Formats: sequence, C-alpha cells, structure tokens
Amino acid sequence: MTNTDQHIKYKRIVLKVSGEALSGKNGFGINPPVIATIATQIKQVFDMGVEIGIVVGGGNIWRGETGAEMGMERAQADYMGMLATIMNALALQDGLEKVGVPTRVQTSIEMRQIAEPYIRRKAIHHLEKKRVVIFAGGTGNPYFSTDTTAALRAAEIGADVILMGKNGVDGVYSADPKTHPDAKKYAHLTHMDIVNKDLHVMDSTASTLSMDNNIPIVVFNLNEADNIKKAVEGEDIGTTINN
Repeated sequence: MTNTDQHIKYKRIVLKVSGEALSGKNGFGINPPVIATIATQIKQVFDMGVEIGIVVGGGNIWRGETGAEMGMERAQADYMGMLATIMNALALQDGLEKVGVPTRVQTSIEMRQIAEPYIRRKAIHHLEKKRVVIFAGGTGNPYFSTDTTAALRAAEIGADVILMGKNGVDGVYSADPKTHPDAKKYAHLTHMDIVNKDLHVMDSTASTLSMDNNIPIVVFNLNEADNIKKAVEGEDIGTTINN
C-alpha cells in the first residue's frame, strides 16, 4: 500500500547503485546486511508511490577495465563485468522482496531461468504496476559502463532523474576528498561542467546522454539514512547536475 507524498519532486527515478556500495566496508563481494539497509531505504521511497528503476554496477566483484589492464581482451573482460552486475541484481532483488517490495530483474544478456530479458515496454508496465525494476547486465555491449546504462535506461523509461548513490562520498568534489582534504564540494553543476572540468562523476558517454535528454543527476552518499527519500523530495543533498 503506497502513500503518495505531495512533496515528491521526482515521480519516476533511476537509482544507480555502485557495486562497491553493496560490499560496504569490505570493499569486495556482497554484504547481505548492507543490502538489507539499502533495501529498507528503497522501500521507504517505494511506499511514497515513487516508480523506481535501479541500475547496479559490478565493481565489487569484477571490473572490465581492470581485467583489460591485466592483459585480458577488453570485450571478454567487460562481459565478465556484466555477469557481475547480474549477481548483484539478484542479491538486491532478494533484499527488496524480503522487505515486501515486488521486484523484477531485467537483463541485457538473456538468462531466462533467472530473470526477464530487458524489454522497454515491459519495464514501463512493471513500473506502472508498482514493481521495482532492476536493470542488470549493463547495456549488453562491451566498452560501455553501468553509468551509461543508467543514462540510457533513464531516457528509455522517461525517468525524471538519475540518483547516483555513492559509497561514502556525499557529492562531487574538485578532487578526491580522501586524498585532497582541501577539495571543494560542488552543490550544483551543469552537464558541460562535468566534461569541461574533467570531473570523474561518470564517463563522457553517460554525461552526453544525460545532457542530450535533459535528465538531471543527483550525486549523494548512499550510506546515509533517508538520503534516497531526501533526494526524491528535492532536498539539497550531495550535488545536483543539470542543463
């Protein structure tokens, strides 16, 4: 049963969850208690009546870029990364359904025994029927990141915003705040700022897709309680990027 809040700013969202966020402080692998916490945050927003698509990364298990740097053929390494995102999606689905949120996983690479293939109209139908849809397997193509997947799926389903949940980072900074204590945090940026200032929020393909389709992005700390709810309500948390 949903309780639609009149203060909701974004009615249909794509939540980008990095693979590292699912590992918690471990930095590697899948951490079930962390997933349970994230699922509870998502349920809070789901109960407000927000339509939710989720794109998961796979960096807690495997990164295609890292594999390529170690000598693997890049496309092969990227396909392995896509499989990692599917493992994360299934873990997140389990966490969501344990707290009573109906969920469907759709994969760009067909795995009919465990998930639906990605079909745009079916995804929108699930959202309208108040089911959370987790988009796994990246775009289904090598050389594209899951950030690009988030921008692509957001455009395809007509999302109002992309919420980029980071692991312990509360926005976009002029430099890495972990190694540069004097780094400046930005409250607001344009999509062109991301490109011109070479801020590594997402890759250039994802930035361009978001800019061309006029989709705002909110970068925030996923580890803080209620932050997804605050972002959906339009509170100034993290960094907002738009045209």
